[in-house]
Amino acid sequence: MIAKRVIPCLDVHAGQVTRGVQFGIAEAGGLRNVGDPVELALRYNEQGADEMVFFDITATAHGRTTMVDVVERAADQCFMPLTVGGGLRSVDDMYAMLRAGADKISINSSALATPDLIRAGAEKFGSQCIVVSIDAKKAGPDRWEVFSHGGRKATGLDAVEWAKRAVALGAGEIVLNSIDADGTKAGFDLVITRRISESVGVPVVASGGAGTLEHMAEVLLEGRADAVLAASIFHFGEFTVGDVKRFLAGKGIVVRLA
Repeated sequence: MIAKRVIPCLDVHAGQVTRGVQFGIAEAGGLRNVGDPVELALRYNEQGADEMVFFDITATAHGRTTMVDVVERAADQCFMPLTVGGGLRSVDDMYAMLRAGADKISINSSALATPDLIRAGAEKFGSQCIVVSIDAKKAGPDRWEVFSHGGRKATGLDAVEWAKRAVALGAGEIVLNSIDADGTKAGFDLVITRRISESVGVPVVASGGAGTLEHMAEVLLEGRADAVLAASIFHFGEFTVGDVKRFLAGKGIVVRLA
């Protein structure tokens, strides 16, 4: 049985790790500064994180390129795989991040704007390198809509259908972010996570809403996720990666223990 993964996420704004609620942005005063991304990455590397995700959360909105120097420094000092996203609009952008030390590339708004970017990236670097991140918000009974540009722009797309199309185009992994649950620490959206997990044949990483250890177990068991991604509970010292893994193991969930 494949081990479930525990993945800390670092949302980076202007070179610092930040944390918001329901995709709050800096311009609205919705972000709280957490610290240096490389220092935090090293902390989670030592705690036994399976992977690390860097999201430059305002790169797409403001037309900036992602932080190559941050990725280079983190990759030089950490041994876990790194996924990088934010503002990557071309195969050349992807190559720059992979060359800097990233193991996977995460695309979101750019994939929505140019779906063929998924195929182009998969053909150039392999599907295992291409992650499609989906920001979903409940739009009605049994329907979740995809949003772009950091959760600020509605697309009209159904989240399950977009996930299936992304995989058909070559995505090797889906990260599902619940806008409703993001930063609330009230639990993951189990229903949409399960829908997408059951609809695609690639790993699904659940994101948005982690507040307790039980939430982590729920989304892996009931939500059928392959991995769990969290930020606040790690950044503010409530739990370590090891705490999460030991709890999951106690629930009979297969994890890689350090």
